[in-house]
Amino acid sequence: MTPTRAKTTLIEHRKVLAGVRTRGLAVHGDGPPVLMLHGYADSADTWRPLLEQFRDAGRAAAAFDLRGFGAADQLDPLGLLMPQWDDMVEAAIEELAEEHRSRVYVVGNSLGGALSLRAAGRPELPVGGIVPIAPAGLHMASWFAAIEREWLVRLLRISPVPVPDAVVKPIVGRVYRTLAFGDPGGADPGVVATFTGHISSFAKSMGVLDTGRRLLPELNDPFDLERIDCPLLLIWGERDRMVFTTGAERVLRTVDYSDIEVIPDCGHCPQVEMPELLAELLLGFPGNLEYAP
Repeated sequence: MTPTRAKTTLIEHRKVLAGVRTRGLAVHGDGPPVLMLHGYADSADTWRPLLEQFRDAGRAAAAFDLRGFGAADQLDPLGLLMPQWDDMVEAAIEELAEEHRSRVYVVGNSLGGALSLRAAGRPELPVGGIVPIAPAGLHMASWFAAIEREWLVRLLRISPVPVPDAVVKPIVGRVYRTLAFGDPGGADPGVVATFTGHISSFAKSMGVLDTGRRLLPELNDPFDLERIDCPLLLIWGERDRMVFTTGAERVLRTVDYSDIEVIPDCGHCPQVEMPELLAELLLGFPGNLEYAP
C-alpha cells in the first residue's frame, strides 16, 4: 500500500513483518536509523512525539505495532509470545539496515526494552546500539503487578457482565495516566485518547490482561546479557511506578560501553512525557556514554 502522510508529516503505512500484518510510522532522515519498540498494551503511536523530534532533527526513525497490539494481527494463541515479537523485530531491523545501508539503533520502552536487549544478544543482526527504557525482565516484572493492583482493573476483571464500551475507555485512560506518567494530572489528553483508542472495548481490555498473564513466565530472565556487544544506554524515569531500577547494576556490570540516565520528574514513558529531553539523549547516542566506544 502506498504510504500516506499524516498531518504531523509522519509517514504512516501498512506493512508485513515476518508474515504479520501491522502498521508502521516513520520519518525520513540521515544517520544510522533508529527503530522504536513500544511496550505492553501500547502501540507505535506512543512514539509520535519522539518521531516528530527526529523529523525536525533530520534523523531517520521508524516504529511499528507489535503483534497483538495496536493495528497488528492477533497473537498466535498456541505459541510463546516473545519469539513472535522477536521475529517482527528481526525483520524490521534487517529492513532498515538494508534500506539505509547502516547498522540500526534500537530503542524500546518496557516490553520493547526487553526486546531490544534480546535483539542485541543476536550477533547476526545488524544492531549498532540499544537504548532500553525501563526494560521489563530485569530480575522482576513488577509492571504487570502494578496494573493488576489498580482497583479499576480489578473492577473490570470481577464484573459479572461485560462493561459497556463507553465505560471502558475512561477506565483504561485513568489507569494509563496513573501508571505511565510521573505527573498523571499533566498527561496530554491527546496522548491518553490515542492510547485508549486501541483498547476501547471490554473484550479488548480482557484480551490485553490475559496477554500480560501469559507473558509473565517468559519475562523470567529473558535475555543473555553476556552476548551483548554493542553500546547500551539504560534510561529510567525517576518517578516510574511500574518498573524499578532493580537489575540495572547487573547490566552495567556485564555489558561493556553501557551507561544509565535517570530522568527527573518523569514516569514510565518518557517518550510521551518528556520527548524533547529523550530525543536529546537518543540523538547524542552513543557518543554520550560515559565510556563511549
